[in-house]
Amino acid sequence: MTYRGRFAPSPTGLLHFGSLVAAVGSWLCARHAGGQWLVRIEDMDPPREVPGSADTILAALPAFGLVADEPVLFQSQRIPAYDVAFEKLRAANRVFPCWCSRSDLAAAGGMHRDGICIARPDEARPTAWRLRAPDSDVIFDDTLQGPQRYNLREQAGDFVIRRVEGFYAYQLACAVDDAWQNITDVVRGSDLLDSTPRQIWLQRCLDLPTPTYSHLPVALDAEGRKLSKSEQAHPVDPANPMPALRQALRFLDVAVTRDADNPAELLSEALSVFDPAALPHCSSRCAG
Repeated sequence: MTYRGRFAPSPTGLLHFGSLVAAVGSWLCARHAGGQWLVRIEDMDPPREVPGSADTILAALPAFGLVADEPVLFQSQRIPAYDVAFEKLRAANRVFPCWCSRSDLAAAGGMHRDGICIARPDEARPTAWRLRAPDSDVIFDDTLQGPQRYNLREQAGDFVIRRVEGFYAYQLACAVDDAWQNITDVVRGSDLLDSTPRQIWLQRCLDLPTPTYSHLPVALDAEGRKLSKSEQAHPVDPANPMPALRQALRFLDVAVTRDADNPAELLSEALSVFDPAALPHCSSRCAG
């Protein structure tokens, strides 16, 4: 199958440096493999979304030379597909309703286990739905972070796939859409590394293929905080893209020596020297 990668931001703000790194890294991997690069807007959490954010992110990407090969997919338009996946899980008795509050979970050690809601059922209240997490290991090899072993019961617990408000959770939507878009390789930040076992388990429950995973280091500020949550996390400037684009390439250890006049030229030069095996094999690093 032809390599198919993707960049999938959530519309919770402007494009910042950490997101640019993920976009550039995934674009370079796709182009190096002679494959396709897609963009997906993961707009499944309305309370956290910033109005206009999706449009701003999509307008910024071409300014950095990053142009998708297919029309952008918006997860908010994919609800029927998630309904089908949810019903398949329910028919297989893999999910269960849950009325647990945060205080209920805190009393149980902060994690839900063993597939039974610990709160008293209340049919008059809306319910969340959780996927049962068995006492078994998900094992996979991340091309950058190395071999991974993750016990679902102990490290994930029974996790929510449909929230009490009715919104589908990130894990389900991501697993379903990666399969629907025929994504072969997922390149993203290592802050999502612990989401991967959950998504692999969902793929197995839904008979979906599992992509290859590569988790890039998270960009930190000088004090060791994730840059997207730091006071230094100013958005990158599409009107002046070259400084941030050069910084992103340095962060990814892509050595670009010649001067370039525009982002397209800079990315073309970067691609000519790019080696996926030379990407940094660490979970985080300073963005400076």
